[in-house]
Amino acid sequence: MASIKEVAKHAGVSVATVSRVLNDKGYVSEEARKRVQKAIANLDYRPNAVARSLFKKTSKTIGLLVPDIVNPFFPELARAVEDTLSRHGYTVILCNTDESKEKEQAYLEMMMQKYIDGLIVATNTLTAAQVTKYNIPVVSIDRKISKELPGIMVENKKGASMAVRFLKKKGRKRIAHLRGPSYIPNAVERCAGYLEVVGEEPWFKESYIAEGNYDMTMSIESTIRLLNMHPDIDAIFAGNDVSAIGAIKAIHKLGKHVPRDIAVVGFDGIMLSEATTPELTTIAQPIYELGEIASATLIKIIEQQADDQTLYTLPVQLIERQST
Repeated sequence: MASIKEVAKHAGVSVATVSRVLNDKGYVSEEARKRVQKAIANLDYRPNAVARSLFKKTSKTIGLLVPDIVNPFFPELARAVEDTLSRHGYTVILCNTDESKEKEQAYLEMMMQKYIDGLIVATNTLTAAQVTKYNIPVVSIDRKISKELPGIMVENKKGASMAVRFLKKKGRKRIAHLRGPSYIPNAVERCAGYLEVVGEEPWFKESYIAEGNYDMTMSIESTIRLLNMHPDIDAIFAGNDVSAIGAIKAIHKLGKHVPRDIAVVGFDGIMLSEATTPELTTIAQPIYELGEIASATLIKIIEQQADDQTLYTLPVQLIERQST
């Protein structure tokens, strides 16, 4: 591969002149510019992206921090972000943090060294102070960091209430909840939506709520404990689809049938919810749209385009399938 020195020699100009042409910065005569462009074409020269980012303090690269790449929600979200940003000439660095403060901070330091142009974060541990100190545009997605930073969310509480009311209309009398981690705001909102509908029911006890932790293994274990403690449970609203799938597996392990004995509703609308047996009824988020809007919002900030709207709350919808 040709070097910048070879381009300069071929064009009969200095390396500095070639650099000015490549970066479109500084005066270059029209004649010299044409010679450089011709030399670049003849030698098939490709500028070093790292060197250019060091020079320009920009890289056309965006960082995407997600907490759990195993959860199918986040790969679907990442796909939307990557699709949208690539159409605008950006590449994406995907970082899986495992809900670890140390990993998040290490990724932030690494990306700053690469001069990323902006950051999209789905995080529960980073604070506004941590991300804003780097003085780069930041957009939060799915999980709000602060009121000061742009955020793209969905109607978590409303969606949860919708799910539980739907189960009541189906004739279910004892509805349990597999909640997500208490440190995740959307899990708190979904639990609040559940309580809004059944919290005042005469049968309700706090023990009808169990930790699903947005994790399949824990949801299986928690569902078995729930059903052994409250054999009258005839429906479960799970905080996400992964937990709902775990609940279905647990119900089958106990020799019960979904939905005849126990109906199950999840939350997210991941593609996997259509592949379960039975197919999962779910409160579907517009996952792709979340990624699109987050990416478009970040690009506007990077390119200094005026945009008064910084907080988006997208609607959800109930998709009825075989599990109810």
